[in-house]
Amino acid sequence: MLKLLLIGIKDLKVMFRDRAALILILLAPFLLTIGMGLVTGRFSGDNSSGISDIPIVIVNLDNDSLGNALVDVFNSDDLADLVEPTSSVDPEAARLLVDEDEVAAAIIIPKGFTQSVIPQSGSAVSNEEIKIEFYANPSRPTSAGIVKSIVDGFLARLDEMQLGGMTSVSQLIISGRIAPQDANQVGEEMGKRLQNAAGNSNEATAITLNTSTSEGEAVEFDVLSYFAPGMALMFLMYTVSYGGRSILAEKSEGTLPRLLVSPTSAMQVLGGKVFGIFLTGAAQMLILIGASSLFFRLNWGNAFGVVLLTLAAVFGATGWGMLITALARTPAQVGSVGSAVMLIFAMLGGSFIQTDNMPAFVQTFGKITPNAWAMNGFTTLALGGTLTPLSTPIVALLTMGISLLLLSAVLFGKKNLVQK
Repeated sequence: MLKLLLIGIKDLKVMFRDRAALILILLAPFLLTIGMGLVTGRFSGDNSSGISDIPIVIVNLDNDSLGNALVDVFNSDDLADLVEPTSSVDPEAARLLVDEDEVAAAIIIPKGFTQSVIPQSGSAVSNEEIKIEFYANPSRPTSAGIVKSIVDGFLARLDEMQLGGMTSVSQLIISGRIAPQDANQVGEEMGKRLQNAAGNSNEATAITLNTSTSEGEAVEFDVLSYFAPGMALMFLMYTVSYGGRSILAEKSEGTLPRLLVSPTSAMQVLGGKVFGIFLTGAAQMLILIGASSLFFRLNWGNAFGVVLLTLAAVFGATGWGMLITALARTPAQVGSVGSAVMLIFAMLGGSFIQTDNMPAFVQTFGKITPNAWAMNGFTTLALGGTLTPLSTPIVALLTMGISLLLLSAVLFGKKNLVQK
């Protein structure tokens, strides 16, 4: 175990002494992230996030002040470039549109929603909570997450106004603050004020979308929360292929056979090399995350979740790096194939553009890449997500890494690692 660790740490030091490699794995993704920020207006105040025209369907069975207010929010000028809302009167038809991948989400406002918040005069007070249904498309996690954040923000404003003193009419009657005959007038006034507050809010824009974490903290969706991990993950593939290339380079130079003459098994050497690649990739990702947080004040989300997802992404990418190395014959082949894989995975995995906007078959192919799963997780965290929804991408990345590493070990065994 100690030999494995020493080999890994040695390879990490070698990588960080290579200035050309450092430029590619650290400076290049950092500069590309800045470039993406400039193109999308992140640094100029332009609210164009590159995420636009998200198709959604709204079923407003409430047809009352609050239901209409939520519809008005999605039809407002502030969200005109972000979402494309359509209306429906059939909840099942709306869900079917989601299932058929026609829209990113369906928002179903149930009958009596307004009355559950603002009871009308003469109506019975019900203890039953009537909830808005948000039916999300799992193949469009980024778009669905953005739309959900708008709905969450709307509901949060209702809660804030109620807690801030705008108590329901029924509570005002019970407390004796208003007479029963005045309930209708007061209810209408409350509805107008709630509708105005929801409709006049300009917090939900293409760049900054207010939502809430499980702790109730406000978070922002920043365009760089998408592009920063995208660029980091793209160059992570270069890092793992660079590490794999060093294995074949040491073999051709005779360093590897000499190492195996010592009391060190082939599996220890191979394990140490894998550990070195993993350490280098993890260091690269964590440095880029820290630098973007420091210089861009980028909020990546739950810190523990970011670390877990980063390590899982590096592990999955390491598996691909080792497989490329096991299939190649020379260090030059690893470099060429690794560069091609880096670009292909970046395109398929959503490092440049949302996978939500790609054809279904491309999205399916994209799931073989660590980029797609990691981008899903990083976007979830940036939108205020907790650890629970991270289980799927983390398990997928770990499974990917284990499967590819086992396959690589078999291929290395067949090639005879020490044969020159």
